Order: sequence, then structure tokens, then C-alpha cells
Amino acid sequence: MGTSVLSLRIDGELLDRLRDHAAKRGMSVQDYVVRTLIRDDFDERFQTAVEETEKFYGVT
Repeated sequence: MGTSVLSLRIDGELLDRLRDHAAKRGMSVQDYVVRTLIRDDFDERFQTAVEETEKFYGVT
């Protein structure tokens, strides 16, 4: 698996908040954002799996 570069523009206030959150966890802003995206992606995939399982078993 290779890596790619993602560039985005965010306002200063959001960047300051990201820096604060990252610093509390001893992380760089980049690592914090990547970890957050991975966690959100996992949560979304997990929820989809739960919904599919409920459909399969007829749970409402």
C-alpha cells in the first residue's frame, strides 16, 4: 500500500482547535487528523455491518 498527499485549506480557528486536540494526545496535527479519519471510517463500516446483520436476521 502506497501513500498519497492530501492538501486541504482550513481556517485558523479550526487549525488551532486541531492543534489543541492533537497536543492533548501527544500527536502531530497530521497524525491526529489521520487517526480521526480512520476511526470515523471504521465506525461507518461497523455500523453498516451491524445494519446488514440485523437485516439478515430480521431484527428491527
